[in-house]
Amino acid sequence: MLHMVKRQMYLILGGVFFVTGLVGIVLPILPTTPFMILAAGCFAKSSPRFHQALLNNRWIGQDLQRWEREHTMLRATKVRATWVIVIMFSISIAVLMAKPWLQFILIGIALVLLFFLWRVPECKNESA
Repeated sequence: MLHMVKRQMYLILGGVFFVTGLVGIVLPILPTTPFMILAAGCFAKSSPRFHQALLNNRWIGQDLQRWEREHTMLRATKVRATWVIVIMFSISIAVLMAKPWLQFILIGIALVLLFFLWRVPECKNESA
């Protein structure tokens, strides 16, 4: 019975993290990749079908597989993520021209995201 409850909780959490990751594609304040990694971890413990669906996804599958295998990212992925963060936060900051305190908060969040993104170890083999 306890096993079934844990499995259901992991399934629900995986779904929440997956949806949050999807929302993070369009909202700059939510980073997509960490939520997809969390979703994959939860699905690995609850639903092999959903776990495989994430690992086989054509957009994020290879990055998730690499993360599960090595806990690394490709430099190209980091660069792409950096550009997305910079562009999306710049748009948000431009929209909030009348609220400088919100702009400073967004700049701070962007810097924290970039700091943690670039602390992730890089894959030794770029062609992996």
